[in-house]
Amino acid sequence: MHLENAPTLTIRQPDSGAGQSVVATGVWQVHALCAKRGTLKSLNQELSRYAGRTDLGWDLSQVERLDHIGAQMFWNAWGKRRPTGLTLDPRQEELFGRIEEAGQNELPQTRPTHLAWVIALGAGILKFFQHLRQFVMLIGRLMQDIWRFIRHPITGPWKEISANIFHSGFQALGITALVGFLIGVVLSYLSAQQLRMFGGDIYLVNILGMSIIRELGPLLAAILVAGRSGSSITAQLGVMRVTEELDAMLVMGISHGYRLIMPKVLALAVSMPLLVVWTDAMALIGGMVSAKIELNLSARYFLQKLPSAVPFVNYTIGLAKGATFGMLIALVSCHFGLRIKPNTESLGRGTTTSVVTAITVVILADAVFAIMFSGVGFSW
Repeated sequence: MHLENAPTLTIRQPDSGAGQSVVATGVWQVHALCAKRGTLKSLNQELSRYAGRTDLGWDLSQVERLDHIGAQMFWNAWGKRRPTGLTLDPRQEELFGRIEEAGQNELPQTRPTHLAWVIALGAGILKFFQHLRQFVMLIGRLMQDIWRFIRHPITGPWKEISANIFHSGFQALGITALVGFLIGVVLSYLSAQQLRMFGGDIYLVNILGMSIIRELGPLLAAILVAGRSGSSITAQLGVMRVTEELDAMLVMGISHGYRLIMPKVLALAVSMPLLVVWTDAMALIGGMVSAKIELNLSARYFLQKLPSAVPFVNYTIGLAKGATFGMLIALVSCHFGLRIKPNTESLGRGTTTSVVTAITVVILADAVFAIMFSGVGFSW
């Protein structure tokens, strides 16, 4: 680039009567502005210094070539509006006109108000009721699909149900066994330390039996399944939304509820009570091991004392919790999976929200069970 074509700014003194003007000359294009290090920075500083003066006019008619970058520099220096006393070449009018039009189409910035929290609260409540409405509609469609399945069991999705039982139930045995065993060890160890102070070692079986079989076993299994299988269900439906498989199923006349949602709900309703029994057993084994080490209670005494310490109704309450938690996890996961939009950001956000909501719903349901059966199943 030749030196005479370099972008420059000069002050022109008036001949008579008029005020001073800033005259731009040279090539105001991106390759000229960046040809020499420091040119762009010095020009921006000079523009900002001249822009604050109302006694100056602006003359851009002598600019040889001007592109959008150079025009935007002038526009920003002018405060995004045309100054008084502006002289342009007719070829430059269209460029500045487009920049001015684009500035008018910008969204107006909203000023924060003192009632912003009220607006946010109202939007949250409306969103909650929208989710609740669609969740109730999902339950209604599930009931219709189950009735159809009962009327025509031969044509039902048996393979899908079997596959979901395998993925949600059998493949979760390892993690539930490990967590259940460790929880049993920790609970037994802490309880033994307190009971030894009061000479109540024999009541360790009662504490472990009631807490694990009635509360911790179903709750632990449900939280683990919500984090493991619930996220998998939401991600699977979300990927099917992103790849447009759900739309393809509707085009082919295949019901989402009958082939996708109902098998998952029935599979978790069947596998969750079994996982609860498995988690209870592992937790009690962990408690027996810890009781043997800490209080020298034999496994034989532990097993003999357990049936009398825990009435049978507590086992049924635990199994009922397992089936209820399983259906709630499947419904919540399917609800958020079907709401995912066809983009990867929505997929990640929807999966996270699904897991958090499923765990919250499980804990709320557990609280409802505790209130409903507060006077049932206690013999001591």
